Amino acid sequence: MKKFFPINMILVTVILMDLLTGMEFDLFVPSFPELQHQFHLSPFLVEGLLSANFIGYCLSLFFVGSLADYYGRKPIILSGLIIFIFGSMFCLLGISYPLLLAGRFLQGIGIAAPAILSFLIIADAYPLKKQQYFMAMLNGAMNTAVAIAPVIGSYLTLYFHWRGNFSVLLFLGIFVFVMAICFIPVYKLPQHKEALSFRGYVPLFQSKSLVLLMMNIIFMFMPYWVFVGMSPLLYIKSLKVGLAHFGYYQGVLALVFAIGSIVFGLIIHRFEQIKLLRLLNPFYAASLVSIALVTIANSSSPLLITLAFLIFIISQIIPSNLLGPVCLNFIPQAKGKISAVLQGSRLIFSALSLQIAGYFYHGSFREIGIIIAFFIIMGMVTQFFITRNQDIISKLSQVEPT
Repeated sequence: MKKFFPINMILVTVILMDLLTGMEFDLFVPSFPELQHQFHLSPFLVEGLLSANFIGYCLSLFFVGSLADYYGRKPIILSGLIIFIFGSMFCLLGISYPLLLAGRFLQGIGIAAPAILSFLIIADAYPLKKQQYFMAMLNGAMNTAVAIAPVIGSYLTLYFHWRGNFSVLLFLGIFVFVMAICFIPVYKLPQHKEALSFRGYVPLFQSKSLVLLMMNIIFMFMPYWVFVGMSPLLYIKSLKVGLAHFGYYQGVLALVFAIGSIVFGLIIHRFEQIKLLRLLNPFYAASLVSIALVTIANSSSPLLITLAFLIFIISQIIPSNLLGPVCLNFIPQAKGKISAVLQGSRLIFSALSLQIAGYFYHGSFREIGIIIAFFIIMGMVTQFFITRNQDIISKLSQVEPT
């Protein structure tokens, strides 16, 4: 790393990229009911604005991963931010649903680069033990902003309508672009670089242990996105939660995760990591039971639904901060590709799940709860095999408690 790049400003820039990534989604979703009314959209078409964003993201990030491993992180991040800025302009000027859909697609293409490469700036410079600490701190900072974003988005929609949200995203994108130019370092690239080809992704899928890790992270990622993606229609349209209060229900989930991540980051290396993972089973069981109960009861209480899902959020604090860096470092020379596959798979599953949820949604939590419960079960199954996989246990054991 070049010494004239202050580490604190690098971290601030990485945090800002993560904030933009999180807010690109959470700042936008409070606008769903207004967009549905203005453009006369069905729930399925409203969720299409998320799916278009996810599709653009997925198409972009598989190229981003290879390009970043070949040309370096900084030029790819800057290119992505430029595309994101243009996509935000499209959305801000959108006078029809197709134009808005195109803008969201461009935003998805552009946000992929900072989304998957921001943490790699840290991963390139620090060993695994330090990466887990920074992962926890960055998760804390990002999710604090994500907690605030729905509240801000709700009030922006209330007072400035849906274009207010896109105006904030545009100016934030420009600001992050300037910060990235000034403070993201250019690392020395490998002398023998792998040729740009999709064949470079093959070794990732040949490692059963890496595939197992990615599957677990993906399955445990899905419940949050399904819940947050459907919550505007459920809370505002069906449960009659006021727009000014909606952000608090959604924001508390990210705030709890943020506080938990920061605390966990400070104590993470005092414990054996494999033992921490094995202690999670009661939390997973409790989260599954809580979701099952409100699903079976088909609860119409926004507070009860939020509290039930909060148990799942708490159960994710430990694995999110432990397993993410381990996954990225499984094949050190392919960090960009691993991050791309991980993020792409998350978004593909998210887009499909949200479209399924939007198709079957009839104004109650039951349809949403069934999908969430399914992914929790799949996450519990893969977590069981992770704690018995010798390759993964070996990686975790490299980080000794202090």
